[in-house]
Amino acid sequence: MAASPTLRRRRLARQLLRLREEARMTAKAAATRAKELSPDRPWFESKITRIETQKILKVRDADVQTLLDVYGVDDPEQREAYRTLARDATKTGWWIGYRDVLGAGTLVDLETEASRIRTVQGFYIPGLLQTESYARAVVRSGGYSEEEVARRVEARMMRQHILSRSDAPRLWAIIDEAAFWKIPPDLLEEQIRHLIDVQRPSLRIQVMPNSVGPHPAMDGSFVIIDFATDPSALYLEHPMSTLFPEDPRVLEHFEMTYDHVHASAMSVGDSLAWMQSLLQTRE
Repeated sequence: MAASPTLRRRRLARQLLRLREEARMTAKAAATRAKELSPDRPWFESKITRIETQKILKVRDADVQTLLDVYGVDDPEQREAYRTLARDATKTGWWIGYRDVLGAGTLVDLETEASRIRTVQGFYIPGLLQTESYARAVVRSGGYSEEEVARRVEARMMRQHILSRSDAPRLWAIIDEAAFWKIPPDLLEEQIRHLIDVQRPSLRIQVMPNSVGPHPAMDGSFVIIDFATDPSALYLEHPMSTLFPEDPRVLEHFEMTYDHVHASAMSVGDSLAWMQSLLQTRE
């Protein structure tokens, strides 16, 4: 499985916060002690909190070692584990070559180490399940130049490679019926056949029918990314940006929303039959 630098950064921040809390130190006290141990490095209360909230993307090895001294971590193996974690948090994946269209690439990064991905989509087929033709139509609708359309579609197709790995994450997608009616007519058959053919025990699709009426996920699409040993991550789609709320209460809210939508949508079997019926109406 590919390693996720973003996940490593989240883990490092969480563990350094835990060490400080176990040492019963405030961020200000930790910074004061760090300055005493490492007077040649800048240490402030804000620096401690920025590390713990992932505002500092690359934590220097010297700073990690100083913090371990501050928190009394003396075991050589433990210290090396923290240093390795900090080094891994600075590495990059294939998506770095697509920063012009992916930005920070946080979603793609986190997906690489996911054990399960749960997504609720209102108006589009999820990116991981789009055919190349449909992806091109969706991206083109954003008003991008043809060069940028090509780059974005290429990146999206690269992103889908995680589903063909031997350790592929489980994927459960809930798609509102509205998304199907927005597929261009000339692309409908290819896209739906793909959704039917791609399903397997570890990849399931449910359709949220119009007959359900209003439901909790109508405010926007979202993705919950689960990991084997780390807390889940939440991705929210927004017209002007992408959001990754860290507040556990926000994640809990969307977990409940997902459960409600999951229970309200058609079953996997009924969803499959519904998609097949769409194909039959075109024959």
